[in-house]
Amino acid sequence: MRSEVSFTSAGVRCAGYLYLPAGSGPVPCVVLCHGFSGTMDRLFDYAERFAAAGLTALVFDYRSFGESDGEPRQVPDIDGQLDDVRAAVAFARGHERVDPDRVLLWGNSLGGAHVVTVAADDPRITAVVAQIPFNGFPKKVEGRSAGDTLKLLGVIVWDAIRGRLGLRPHYIPMVGRPGELAVTATPEADRHIRTLTGEGETLWRNSVAPRGLLQMMRYRPADAAARLTCPLLVCLAAEDRETPPETARVLADRAPRGELRVYSGTHFTFYTDLAFRERVVADQIGFYRRAAAMV
Repeated sequence: MRSEVSFTSAGVRCAGYLYLPAGSGPVPCVVLCHGFSGTMDRLFDYAERFAAAGLTALVFDYRSFGESDGEPRQVPDIDGQLDDVRAAVAFARGHERVDPDRVLLWGNSLGGAHVVTVAADDPRITAVVAQIPFNGFPKKVEGRSAGDTLKLLGVIVWDAIRGRLGLRPHYIPMVGRPGELAVTATPEADRHIRTLTGEGETLWRNSVAPRGLLQMMRYRPADAAARLTCPLLVCLAAEDRETPPETARVLADRAPRGELRVYSGTHFTFYTDLAFRERVVADQIGFYRRAAAMV
């Protein structure tokens, strides 16, 4: 059963959906967190699988994205998103169908960094899954020339200045083809856009204020991983060029109770290959069951 919900984060309304499993008693809850410019509708299938496994699942949009409030729109703000994750956890703990001492976190890409960071400061979190998590930018981005990098840095700084002055954001595409000015410019761009937009209505927009990338340059989720007291499962793709395994795996290495699983595929295989995703989710459910003592 799915119900529309909302909660307030630092005065901003965040919209979400709560997926309830069969039964009536309180059960563990997975709070799912999407990536840099993602929206919650791309996580519905994950939530459905977790609910079918007996877990409550909460998906939501960060402020200024999707169905949530917040102006200006499409502006990723790391501190604000971390507040939103904490508010989602508080909302879950207050729900009658949720066991407040068995809240689990799940994050994808930048959301993978967020869940590690939030859990490091919340000893009540039971377990964390970080899927293709962000842990710093790669030294070289495949298909992006030095000139392309300088152009992107220029618009990042320009948008950050506009933000400081209270001006309208300078938007760029999130996904583009090689050579285009976009946050991610890959040969798989068209295929990735089709995956994010789906077959019908979608919350996702291929437009984002790049100022958030400046914050990400200073973001250090590995430092938070070293402070985790709960189990952490890091799921990576062996051929990932966006969140490279050599940097992302550091989260598992630094966490005192870290586990690592590496799958054959790219960053976008997690989005495009249903059979692949089924295998990954099955592993994640098994991890959550062990951590929440559901076996």
